Amino acid sequence: MSSQPPLTPLAAAVLHVGRPERVLQTACGDGEAALFLAREFPTARVRGIDADAAAVAAAAQRVGLDPEGRVAFKVGGPRRIPYPEDHFDLVAAVDSRPSPRELARVLRPGGYLILAATHGRATGSGLSGRLLARGLRARGFEQVAAMDAGAGSFAVARLGDT
Repeated sequence: MSSQPPLTPLAAAVLHVGRPERVLQTACGDGEAALFLAREFPTARVRGIDADAAAVAAAAQRVGLDPEGRVAFKVGGPRRIPYPEDHFDLVAAVDSRPSPRELARVLRPGGYLILAATHGRATGSGLSGRLLARGLRARGFEQVAAMDAGAGSFAVARLGDT
């Protein structure tokens, strides 16, 4: 077991994305990474989605008193993101594989994508990794940074201004 905290790849990746105003984390689970993003970007509105309603309820309980509504969670999957087009400046996927089509749909032109893996390669390996990379390139994503961090790794991409 690694002594590195599981959010090490995400913490390293956020250094490459500027100061987003609207942030989405897919497959948010108990909300730990979304709450980290809210602390890292104190003026951003952060949303988390997860297909598991129980996880969403647990994440919402962790928020506590949030009178400004900066952090919120809802049920939704990484292949059908329940938000409108061009809504987010940053989408973070930790240990999940969102659909390149959905990412391109909900990100604003010039927005950033973080793919982070707590163990192994952020983009996956083998055929699935190549297919994900090809799908992202086909939708206008350009890689900004990628490296190992802790026991995992991250990749940051930016959606073109098309």
